[in-house]
Amino acid sequence: MADDMPLDLIASRRAFLKTGAAVGGGLLLSAGFTAAASAAEGAASELNTFITIAPDGIITIVAKNPETGQGIKTMLPMLIAEELDADWSKVRLKQADQDPTKYAAQVASGSTATPVNYLPQRRVGAAGRQMLVEAAAATWKVPVSECATSNSVVTHAPSGRKLTYGALAEKAAALPAPDLNTVALKDPKDFKIIGKSKRGVDSPKVLRGEPLFGIDVVVPGMLYAVYAKCPTFGGKVKTVDLAPAKAMPGVTHAFIIPGGDDPHTLVGGVAVVADSWWRASAALDKLNIEWDHGPHADQSTDAFAQQADALSKQPATLTVRKDGDVDAALARSAKVVEGHYAYPFVAHATMEPQNCTVHVQGDKVEVWTNSQTPDGARSGIAQVLGIKPENIIVHMVRGGGGFGRRLVNDQAVEAAWISREAGAPVKLLWPREHDIKHDFYRPGGFHYLKAGLDSSGKLAAWKHHYVAYGDGNGKFAPAAALQPYELPARLIDHLTHEASLMPLGAPTGAMRAPGSNALCWAMQSFMDEAANEGGVDIFDFHYALLGEPRLFGVTGARDAFDTGRARRVLEELHKMTNWKTARANLPARSGMGMGYYYCHLGYFAEAVQCEVSTSGAIKVNKVWVVGDIGNQIINPTGALNQAEGAAIDGLGQALGTRITLTKGQVDQSNFYDYPMIRMKDAPPVEVRFVQSDHPPTGMGEPSLPPVIPALCNAVHHATGVRVRRLPIDTALLKVKTA
Repeated sequence: MADDMPLDLIASRRAFLKTGAAVGGGLLLSAGFTAAASAAEGAASELNTFITIAPDGIITIVAKNPETGQGIKTMLPMLIAEELDADWSKVRLKQADQDPTKYAAQVASGSTATPVNYLPQRRVGAAGRQMLVEAAAATWKVPVSECATSNSVVTHAPSGRKLTYGALAEKAAALPAPDLNTVALKDPKDFKIIGKSKRGVDSPKVLRGEPLFGIDVVVPGMLYAVYAKCPTFGGKVKTVDLAPAKAMPGVTHAFIIPGGDDPHTLVGGVAVVADSWWRASAALDKLNIEWDHGPHADQSTDAFAQQADALSKQPATLTVRKDGDVDAALARSAKVVEGHYAYPFVAHATMEPQNCTVHVQGDKVEVWTNSQTPDGARSGIAQVLGIKPENIIVHMVRGGGGFGRRLVNDQAVEAAWISREAGAPVKLLWPREHDIKHDFYRPGGFHYLKAGLDSSGKLAAWKHHYVAYGDGNGKFAPAAALQPYELPARLIDHLTHEASLMPLGAPTGAMRAPGSNALCWAMQSFMDEAANEGGVDIFDFHYALLGEPRLFGVTGARDAFDTGRARRVLEELHKMTNWKTARANLPARSGMGMGYYYCHLGYFAEAVQCEVSTSGAIKVNKVWVVGDIGNQIINPTGALNQAEGAAIDGLGQALGTRITLTKGQVDQSNFYDYPMIRMKDAPPVEVRFVQSDHPPTGMGEPSLPPVIPALCNAVHHATGVRVRRLPIDTALLKVKTA
């Protein structure tokens, strides 16, 4: 889902503005969006309030997208405030409820918030500024052209007269709204808010431990629920005696939910409802549930590895891309390099486990959710309960991490069903064990690669057999796809990307930089291997492969690739790290490695310096990150946080996180056997941005993938051992003694 988010979602809509008086006085500025066809017919959607200006000058700006820790609740209002010429100290931010008729797309997905909203949100602010200026000009009976704005004040330059936005708000509310497509926007050189670091609006509250998250929601009369599902994916309840749970203190309900086969919605299980979560959880533990384990109980990690090895020796069943004659090019290559790489399933393990609070009252529903796709929660509940979507109110609550897990709304439909059965508002909270055992996992994969090098060590041929997971119908499992434009496609004349699929019962889904976080490791690790075998420095290898600056595809499209932008981030990283000198002067069992990638419209190159002890323990000493995400960094503090967090997240994937299956069930259950990277292991991360002449894009996802191959390539440089499986097996890095 994250990869499929359309970037032209707003551009394809016709925007309009409407004004009115705010309750208690002041200006209420609303922007609405309608599909172009509907607008042509004169239809209009319900209006969406973005800006309220009170008489005392306090400006409230609505943040329309879900906040899951990525900083969007601060960043989007910065765009409006900049063009409004607001005094940021007088701006207050408010989280919107979910409402597609007011706000169009409200998602936290695919690093799309910046490219989709950068211009539309600025135009809303610019329209507000224009109206305030017109109100001031009318008050003074002077030309609009003689008025200027700054810090929530309109000034008449010739006379020096001033009026605050608060004083003008009521008069501005009576003016006709301007056309959003014609309002004048600032020259970026005049920005006072965009490009300046702003602390996250919720950060002080988070530090104080204030109840902001979905897990903190409390509503009157609320009960608490837990829900057990079959530990084998595709299984269901066979028998259960509910009496032991019902006999427990505080328990109000215990029942079976039949559910269906689609893990994205409601699957069968047993629910227990009580007056506290601990009582509900304790009661659930009393139940002896007999499960029908379904059709996938024979699947295991070991069996998949054996099957992948067998498939790698057979012709691939899918041709993703074929250019030139690879076999002939390999035959005439000066050197042929072969390598194979494998990575596991990975769980999201968000710090806040899955939860949702729902109150079903007849055909009306109220929802409090930290979903990344709140409209999906609404439609999912509507479908499962058989009610109209417009009868569902969805409140967007801050999420303690998402990373793609909260794109799926299974917890919301579960909570809705339980609330209806219980006849009360219910908070469903998954324990950590359920969260890890019932995820939509980053899919694993197996890559079998051959590279042909010419006499100078340049890449001339690429043969790739990808053994992946499928849906059983000849299609890739969600987030497992290999795209035809995967590098080094289009950079060499002779290349094949082929695949074979293994049917999978476990659900998979998008994880931060979906697809890319795994594919980048395999591709960039093998390129490092090929460069080493060819006796060429890895930067020189990439420069030769990229060639002169040129664009493949169309700027702004997912499949576009600009070799010039890729070269620039590589060149900046080379300079930033003092690459050749620093790498040549490292002590024994220390190494530097690098990787680069393009995904989600961002170009990133990253390097890692690490040391490996004689016992095999890895210490990461430093990470360097260089990114090109366009011509404007909206909130530098937020961008830095995203880059640092992504690098550390990627290191955690390389060093410790792995999901394995035995008899169709996940073996891991909590942080003791699914180890996340700890604060003591987080290295310093130095970040630098290369600004280019392109529209700004997101960065929460593209900044992750390169760090994984960078670390593994550094380990190879330090030890001579090529990392071919993730997470890194440190036992292979030990110094052998007699």
